[in-house]
Amino acid sequence: MKWNSVVLKLWATILLLVFVVLFVLLVLIIQFFNDFVGERATDSLTNTAYRIAVNLERHDDLEFGLEVAWELLDDVTNAIIITDEDHIYYSQQDDAEKFTLNYFYNDPVFKKVFTGNKTVKKEIQLSSETGNVDQALMIGVPLDKFSNQKGAVFIYQSLDVMNDTMKATNKIIMWSALIAFILTTVFAFFLSTRITAPLRKMRESAAEVAKGKFDVKVPILTRDEIGELAKTFNQMRKQLKINVTALKQEKEQLSSILSSMADGVITFNKAGEIIVTNPPAQQFMKAWEKEQEINNDTSKIPQKLINLINDAVGNETEQTGEISFQGKYWTVIVTPQFDEQSIRGAVAVLRDMTEERKLDKLRKDFIANVSHELRTPIAMLQGYSEALMDDIAASEQERKEITTVINEESQRMGRLVNELLDLARLESGQMRLYKENVEIKPFIERISKKFMGVAKVSNVRLEIQVETLKKVYTFDPDRIEQVLTNLVDNAIRHTHEDGLVRIIVKDSEKGLQVEVSDNGSGIPEEDLPFVFERFYKADKARTRGRSGTGLGLAIVKNIIDAHQGKIYVKSKIGQGTTFVFVLPQENERKL
Repeated sequence: MKWNSVVLKLWATILLLVFVVLFVLLVLIIQFFNDFVGERATDSLTNTAYRIAVNLERHDDLEFGLEVAWELLDDVTNAIIITDEDHIYYSQQDDAEKFTLNYFYNDPVFKKVFTGNKTVKKEIQLSSETGNVDQALMIGVPLDKFSNQKGAVFIYQSLDVMNDTMKATNKIIMWSALIAFILTTVFAFFLSTRITAPLRKMRESAAEVAKGKFDVKVPILTRDEIGELAKTFNQMRKQLKINVTALKQEKEQLSSILSSMADGVITFNKAGEIIVTNPPAQQFMKAWEKEQEINNDTSKIPQKLINLINDAVGNETEQTGEISFQGKYWTVIVTPQFDEQSIRGAVAVLRDMTEERKLDKLRKDFIANVSHELRTPIAMLQGYSEALMDDIAASEQERKEITTVINEESQRMGRLVNELLDLARLESGQMRLYKENVEIKPFIERISKKFMGVAKVSNVRLEIQVETLKKVYTFDPDRIEQVLTNLVDNAIRHTHEDGLVRIIVKDSEKGLQVEVSDNGSGIPEEDLPFVFERFYKADKARTRGRSGTGLGLAIVKNIIDAHQGKIYVKSKIGQGTTFVFVLPQENERKL
C-alpha cells in the first residue's frame, strides 16, 4: 500500500484528530484529578483536625481527649496539639524534635492560628532517617478551650501518599487513553478501508478505461455520495465509449478519405512539424529525401513549402505556390488551421502537376515536331519535283541526283509513318509478341556487330559484357533487337569522338537486366520525364550525324511494357546517359 493512498491519508487524519483530542483530554483530566486529590487530601486533613479540636473541647479530661484524638488518626497522618504556650502534645514522639512550640509561634503562616484564630495550610519539609527530604502538607485549626489561652491542633500528612495516589490515577488514565487510541486506530483503519474501497475500485476502473477498456463497470455498493459517484462514473464510461467510438469512426472515415485522395495532404503544427500525411504526400516526401541525398541537404521539407507555411500562419490567410525538383512539379495550397481563436497549425494540399505539364509540353512538341519532320521532306519533294517538271536538270547525272533525293525523302516520310503506325499498334495492344527461347550471348554479339561499322565511322568504342548465369532467356527477339537498335544508335549519335558505348547484360532479382550506357553529352534533368514520349529529341547541338524521328524511345518503352518489363534512364549533363530495362521471365511473372 502506498503512503500517498487515500486509505492512509484518511487513516492518518483520523488518528491525528483522535490523538490531539485524547492528548488535550488527558492533560485536562490528569490536572483535574491532581487538583481533586489535593483538595480531597486537604479537606480530609482539615476535617480530621476539626474533629480533634471538637473532641478536645467536648471532654474536660485532656488525657481522654488525647486518646480519642489519636484514635481519629490513620497510619500516615500525624497530629500535634498545643493547649497553651507551655504545653504541646505529639501523636508521634519523633515529632518532638522537629516541631517545637517556637517552630509554630515563629512561623508566619502557623502564627495566624494563634493571633488571627484562622485555619491555615502549608507544605513543609520533613527530614527522613535516610537523609532524604520529604514534602508534607500541614493543616492548623484554632483550639480555645484550655486555660483561656489560644491553642491549636496541627495535623500533617506526607505528600508521597498523595503523589502515589495521583500517579496511580494518572497511570489508569494514560492506560485508558492508550487503549482508546489503539481501538481508534483499528476502527479508523477499518473505517477508511471501508470508505475508500469504492474509490480504489473506481481508480482501477479508471486505469482500465485509460487503456481503452470501456467495458469495465464499477459496482454500486452504497446509496450515499460514493455510490452516486460510482453511478456517475459508469454513466461517464458509457458516454466516453460512445464518444471514442464516434471519434474512431470519424478518424477512420477521414483516414479513408485522405488515403483515397489523389492530392497529397500534409498537416503541420504551429512549429512546422509534420503531424499527418497521406500516401501521395508520402511519395512527395520520399522524392524530397532523394533530392536531399543528391544535394547533401538536411532540410526535412522544401524551403519554399516552409515559407508558405510561415506566411499562412503569420498572415492567417491561404497561401499558394509551386514546387519543382527532379523534373516534377507540384502546386501547393497552404491553409491555416484555427483552434477557437488561435492558430494551431496549417494544412498543405499538394497536387502533382507533372502529368499536366508533360501533356502541355507533349502537345506543343507534337505540333512542332510533326511540322518539322514533315515540312522538310515535303519542301524538298516539292522543290525537286518542280525542278524535274521544269527540266532544270541539264544532264542525266543531275536528274538521277534529284530523283535520289526525292527517294530518300519519301523513304524518310515512310519511316515516320511506319513508326507512327507501329507506335499506335503497340499502344493499342494490337501488336502481337512472338516469344521464343533465345541464347543471350550470340544475340547480343550479333547486335553489336551490326553497329561496329557505325561506331568505327563515329570514332566511338563499342563494348559488350554478358554476365548472366543462364544461357537462354524467353522474349520476342525481333522486338528486343528493335529496342537495342534504338538505344545503341542513340548512344552512338550522342557520344563524342573517342567516347565509349557499353552494353551490359546480367541477371537481376526480377529477370534479365540490360544496360546501354555512354559517356556522351547527357540529358538535362528537366527533360528526363519526357524521353520516352513521342517526338522527343535531344538538343540537336549535342547530336552527331543524322537526327532520328523522335519516336524511337516511345516505341522502346511500349515494347518493354508489352513484355511486362520496366525501363528507366539515368543521366547527368556532361557525364553520359544509361538506359536500363529489365525483362521478367515466365517463372518470375507467375509468382
